[in-house]
Amino acid sequence: MNDNRLIAALDFHRADDAKNLVAKLGDDVNFYKVGMELFYAVGPDIVRWLKAQDKKIFLDLKLHDIPNTVAQGLCSLLELGADILNIHASGGFTMMKTAADQLKLRAEQLGVARPKLIAITVLTSINETDWNDLGWQSNMTNQAVRLARLALKAGLDGVVASPREAKSIREACGDQFLIITPGIRPAGASIDDQSRIATPAAALQNGADYLVVGRPIRAAADPQQAARAIIEEMNAVG
Repeated sequence: MNDNRLIAALDFHRADDAKNLVAKLGDDVNFYKVGMELFYAVGPDIVRWLKAQDKKIFLDLKLHDIPNTVAQGLCSLLELGADILNIHASGGFTMMKTAADQLKLRAEQLGVARPKLIAITVLTSINETDWNDLGWQSNMTNQAVRLARLALKAGLDGVVASPREAKSIREACGDQFLIITPGIRPAGASIDDQSRIATPAAALQNGADYLVVGRPIRAAADPQQAARAIIEEMNAVG
């Protein structure tokens, strides 16, 4: 059983814990997210190890800085072989375009495939109170769509967005634009620190291409069975 649309999050401090989860999931999962928690703790070797296991990798480091710093940071990460890299759309058009252009150029210079580059729109942990405190004039959905359009204009491949905004982004940016959604919780699961969540089926029906799932798999008594249940729900959508 496998569904390439499922990305399991390796949110650990120790490489051994991450490797143990990969072993438990076996051939059922072949796409993994490596985020700040794991990457900052153990470094790039975990990405190389996953590549050696023939796994696909979403390297979720959310770069956000001045344009050249972000672009060069991505060029440094390029050589690790991750399949997807990401930056913050709120860094602006110039930052995103510079990053996309320089990443493409560096990949051509190295003669390697360019990873997909996507942008964070509005973090799924942000609730209405947080949003109002930030002082934005538009609502979260409108802002996510605005940032997605900006990312598309800058030459990025897609965005990370809440499943609640996925439908609007899909309508605004077209079928070829990638939408990766965290905040996925099967029915009955704890929402933890997420605010804008959806079930796997609902997220796909709203237009998501990939689903990032962490705690519902990692914290399950049987992670493999938990992943299989999510995959079954995803496959039922088509």
